[in-house]
Amino acid sequence: MRTISITTLLIFSFFYALAQGSDTRQGRNEVEEQLKKFNQFYQFLNYSYVDSINNSALIEDAIKKVLSQLDPHSVYVNAEDMKGVEESFEGSFSGIGVEFNVMNDTLIVVNPVSGGPSEGVGIMPNDKIIGINGENVIGIKRNEVAKYLRGKKGSSVEIQVLRRGESEVLNFRIIRDDIPINTIDVAYEIAPNVGYIKMNRFASTTNDELIVALESLGEFESLILDLRGNGGGFLDQSIKVCENFLEENLSVVSIEGRSTPSINMKTKKDGDYLTQDIIVLIDESSASASEIVAGTIQDWDRGLIIGRRSFGKGLVQRQFKLVDGSAVRVTIARYHTPTGRAIQRPFIKGNSSDYFDALNSRFKKGYVDSINIVDSLKFKTLRAKRDVYAGGGIYPDVYVEFDTIGSTKYWASLIRKGVINEFVISYMYTHRKDILKSYKTFKSFDRKFEVTDDIIEELVALGESKDIERNTEQLEVSRSHIKMQLKAMFAYRLWSLNEYYKIRNRNDIVVIKALDILDNWDDNDITKTISGF
Repeated sequence: MRTISITTLLIFSFFYALAQGSDTRQGRNEVEEQLKKFNQFYQFLNYSYVDSINNSALIEDAIKKVLSQLDPHSVYVNAEDMKGVEESFEGSFSGIGVEFNVMNDTLIVVNPVSGGPSEGVGIMPNDKIIGINGENVIGIKRNEVAKYLRGKKGSSVEIQVLRRGESEVLNFRIIRDDIPINTIDVAYEIAPNVGYIKMNRFASTTNDELIVALESLGEFESLILDLRGNGGGFLDQSIKVCENFLEENLSVVSIEGRSTPSINMKTKKDGDYLTQDIIVLIDESSASASEIVAGTIQDWDRGLIIGRRSFGKGLVQRQFKLVDGSAVRVTIARYHTPTGRAIQRPFIKGNSSDYFDALNSRFKKGYVDSINIVDSLKFKTLRAKRDVYAGGGIYPDVYVEFDTIGSTKYWASLIRKGVINEFVISYMYTHRKDILKSYKTFKSFDRKFEVTDDIIEELVALGESKDIERNTEQLEVSRSHIKMQLKAMFAYRLWSLNEYYKIRNRNDIVVIKALDILDNWDDNDITKTISGF
């Protein structure tokens, strides 16, 4: 009886939350009747079924099945996964503070987090962690690392390290501390008076991080805000991000739902960056909060959107915690941009696979085929009265095709099978000290270091050892791009993500297009700025 009461409560808590959205007494009564029916069935099942029943699995499957019949974004998250989700959006966790990789069954430090506990005790890049609290961790799996290295703030962990050039195992005692999970990957001056900021998601600390990043740029005339690959996150943070670039009392997003009061969320103050030219970069993986930012900047003619059509997630979820620490995220409303555009892509209830697979077809169909241009989906921006479109995602003002130059199946195989990543780690382990001795600063490295053909041959040989046969013709097509990628990855492991992007962005056709547009920006007429491209 105890098992039945707990699981019944779990189901009831979910359906009760949904029942609160029923807008009539008849609707509430219907929910209650169906709950009674389910509870009756569930008790009969437990009392009478021929074999024992795994109640936990049964209830989880039932919840998943219910949600699968609704929309693609109403989902169930089990208790274990919820811990990781909460950490990723709270903006920090407690641990020892290392970026790591697992190669050939060995846990390797890629970089200690700057200012973190590991850096403080002298952990260095390329250190091999072979023991944790006296336990041999050779053969550790990547998904097992967190349970060893993360822990309560103030707790200690003993690790044993093999270091190149040291004949004995090194022992370290590290006191765990809060480790920030940054949502701003990089911020730097990409061209004279032009700032570049890349944001990977919207978590609780995002706007605070953005303000710091903007201030770090000093005086600048233009900004490229890169939201490509940004799957969204906290709604309130998207509003705060927009607030940096807009005047007070301007609409950012409106929310409407059957059981949710209509809300028009507006900026609460004048932003500190009202005069700078703004370009927002998006692609098919930019979703939710990213689309709110891009749509708002576009609707108010505050800047231009460059790239490819965004994902098209315009549904708002509310998270309901369940009794065992798990949760359901139930769609409660749709959001609209300031012009009234609905961002959500069309979907068929109960068919989430086709919904997500549709993204793959964009690369085959191209941009024009993906736009369903009809009058009912056409809107006018609020200042320049330019045409913008609804119907699924944010359509860029300037479209840039997916870059396939230099791409080959051979290069893709080296990436997919982890050869390039493994090669970089191995190369850094052997050559890190020599490189830093020859190139004491990134500026010197960037100007003088070359990925030679001999280095490429080492990469090819590693690929062959992993059953990736050399393809001379495709290698020549990809050679210059592989060299650029390797140099950028070397720079990341020698310094930081800033240096990685400084190299990568010089060859990024979307970034190049953005810089070209900024060079020809017409402050008096944003439409003229676009017309030249």
